[in-house]
Amino acid sequence: MARINSRQVEAFRATMLTGSVTEAAALMKVTQPAVSRLLRDLQALLKMELFERRGTGLVPTAAAMALYTEVERSFVGLERIAAAAEEIRSRRTGSLRIAALPALSNGYLPRLTGHFLKERPNLNLAFFGVISPIVVDWVLNNQCDVGFAEVPIAHSGLPSQRLPAPARVAVLPTGHRLADKEVLEPRDFEGETFISLSAGSSSRHLVDQVFHRHDVRRVLRVETTLSEIMCGMVSSGVGVAICDPFTAQEFSTRGVVVRRFLPRIDFEFSAVFPAQRSASPMALDFVETVRKALAEFDDLPEAAITR
Repeated sequence: MARINSRQVEAFRATMLTGSVTEAAALMKVTQPAVSRLLRDLQALLKMELFERRGTGLVPTAAAMALYTEVERSFVGLERIAAAAEEIRSRRTGSLRIAALPALSNGYLPRLTGHFLKERPNLNLAFFGVISPIVVDWVLNNQCDVGFAEVPIAHSGLPSQRLPAPARVAVLPTGHRLADKEVLEPRDFEGETFISLSAGSSSRHLVDQVFHRHDVRRVLRVETTLSEIMCGMVSSGVGVAICDPFTAQEFSTRGVVVRRFLPRIDFEFSAVFPAQRSASPMALDFVETVRKALAEFDDLPEAAITR
């Protein structure tokens, strides 16, 4: 026994929508005889009359009206599938799990992520702010789609993309004697009480290396694991520090003066992806958004300069 095929149903729906075989043919982009044949075959298979000829037009029968209700349900379902596929294709729906080191997650990256989400109203997001080793561990274990971690990356097997590196900056308490200078150098910090990141971190090593090379002796009184704590301590007036520009920007209106520092010490980090599968298109889109934003990120934004 012959079965109903999708083209017959499509011809029926098009005729119901337009009220004319001619217009149905135009909607389906086929000839009028082709639509007439499809309708004849459908009526024969169903063993019922679907349309009555009245003048130059067709009028659906009661049976056709009842059938159309069921057909439309199916087509609405198909249209929803097509719409969902388009959302996925255009990367405006789905989910994205991000992990980022604290320097990025304390303000800069969440704001950027918010703009990213506004353009993708059906995207669901999970955002975690954790230290770089945990970022790498979570990505390695497939708990996140993308992570942002300070280099060098501890696990060389993870796919990664290096991102534009802004320069670290000097952070001082409001009213500090060095705040009168636009650019600070290592010799300016001779004898200053200094707040450092923890020994063993790559940031601590890079900063200490510069001061050792210039034979500058600081009073290393405080160390901490997080740049937010470091800036909070600076704002209290206990000392000065060299900090990533993202955290410095967050504290620029909270009792901290930000100044350029030379020689330049880049704050380098990478986007990392799970090794067990290809990077998700949404994650790649997000990383590209971050890359473009960083390319426009001034090493010391005007908003971060306290006069």
